[in-house]
Amino acid sequence: MTIDNLGIGGKRYKEAKHALLAALASQEWKGGEAIPSERRLAERFGISIGTVRKAIDELVAENILVRHQGLGTFVAHHQRDRHFFRFFRVVGAGGDRRFPTVELLSFEQAKASPSVARLLAIAPGATIYKFSNSLALEGEVVMIDRIVVAESRFRGLTEDALRERPSTLYNFYQDVFHVYVTGIEERLRATVADHTLAGSLDVPVGAPLLEIRRVAYSYQQVPVEVRISNVNTAKHEYVGATTLPTPPYENGIP
Repeated sequence: MTIDNLGIGGKRYKEAKHALLAALASQEWKGGEAIPSERRLAERFGISIGTVRKAIDELVAENILVRHQGLGTFVAHHQRDRHFFRFFRVVGAGGDRRFPTVELLSFEQAKASPSVARLLAIAPGATIYKFSNSLALEGEVVMIDRIVVAESRFRGLTEDALRERPSTLYNFYQDVFHVYVTGIEERLRATVADHTLAGSLDVPVGAPLLEIRRVAYSYQQVPVEVRISNVNTAKHEYVGATTLPTPPYENGIP
């Protein structure tokens, strides 16, 4: 890979950053692996070490790369303690953060509707996997997730694999399918519990809930997951999110 006709100033490091992201997207370096030294990357791209360093600095700031002093720069790897709370933003009313207990409720294969296809950047009618989870904090179910992913990016995904995964969902995506979630876009709105959600969350029909609509992205802002979460906020709060631009939702997840 070479970087030609980069221009001057900021364009050079932005092109270097794009080239690094392209290499990551092609799985040249996987989660937890070291990338080449700045000198080797500068030689490869035909640019200065300072330009490479600036591109790497941005990727470190975005939690895509991680520097370990004396060891080098590594591809970030989802780890339960380090990365989980970047994406799980529901906390107790006092702000305490706890890891939820997750239970798989349903799993099915389906065809993508036009709205879901647009959000996942796949063709309408393409095969998708749809599954739902309940998340409990201190023994009380507080959140229901409905998730859609494209079969083309998660080939071979099964209900048993989801149910028996030993780690967080995004860690599972990374370790099994080499899909690394780098950021999310979320939209929040108030809603009320229908009969299904009321039963799952143990609240009355019509009880107020928070609805979180998410698109998760991998390298180069490729959408890899669509999710709708419904949260019982009677004893819990939502504390913000990392965002990226994305088209608006249309009609939720059919």
